[in-house]
Amino acid sequence: MNVSGIDQPMDSGHGPRNGDTRLAICLSNYHFDALDRIAIFGGLILMTDLRLLGLAMTDVPVATMIRHLRPWKWLGFVIMVTCGILLAISKMSAYYANPYFLAKLSLLALVGVHALVFRPLVYKNPENIDAAPKLPAVARLAGALSLLLWLSIPILGRMIAYYEPPTTSSNAIAAPTLIAAQR
Repeated sequence: MNVSGIDQPMDSGHGPRNGDTRLAICLSNYHFDALDRIAIFGGLILMTDLRLLGLAMTDVPVATMIRHLRPWKWLGFVIMVTCGILLAISKMSAYYANPYFLAKLSLLALVGVHALVFRPLVYKNPENIDAAPKLPAVARLAGALSLLLWLSIPILGRMIAYYEPPTTSSNAIAAPTLIAAQR
């Protein structure tokens, strides 16, 4: 039986054909690439953030942009969280001590803090931003912080794969002793 590019015997008694989604994701040759592509909704966030910074689409009112993109950003966020949970549980034993994974989770928590702080100030009443003679500092700050957070999260996500936990094997401990004995 071939499951996502991995040959498995039909009588293995475990695996994706028995409903183990976690194993299917872990064994798939395409899981990170495909799910990572599905999870990316950053273009919508990027457009909003650049507009809040006054760097792009300045002819479009902030209120129009926020209101039109909000449902799509929520959909993207739900997809991203779902895929993120599936990816995390597929290799949780390797991730729980990974500092990049923990940093990424911390930044995701800060995204929540960002939403709590700036929703009443910026996102809930974007008409106030449009009515101001120039972009308010709070709108620019919201855009800058959002951009920083959302650019950092996928960078940390990519770094997760490159983390090598420190080895605590007897060979690592014996090596300095062996070198000292050879002197």
